[in-house]
Amino acid sequence: MLEQELAEEIEKWSRRLDDALSAAEPLDDRGGQLLENARAYNRDHRHFLGRGDLIRSFECLIWAWALLEVGEELGHLRR
Repeated sequence: MLEQELAEEIEKWSRRLDDALSAAEPLDDRGGQLLENARAYNRDHRHFLGRGDLIRSFECLIWAWALLEVGEELGHLRR
C-alpha cells in the first residue's frame, strides 16, 4: 500500500517537475548552475525510478524542487 502511494506521488511530482524545468529560466550565472543541478537531479530521479528504487527517486525529486524554489526566492531563476 505505501509503495503504491509513493509511486503515485513520484508520478505526479515528476510531471510537475518536468513542466517547471521547461519553464525555468536562469537570470544569472548562479541561476544557470542551479538549473543545471536541478536537471541533473531529475535525471537521477529517473535513473533510480527505472531501477525500482522509489525512495532515492523521490529524494532526487525533492532536491530538484528545492533547487528551483531556492533559485527563485534568491532571484537567480524565474518560471
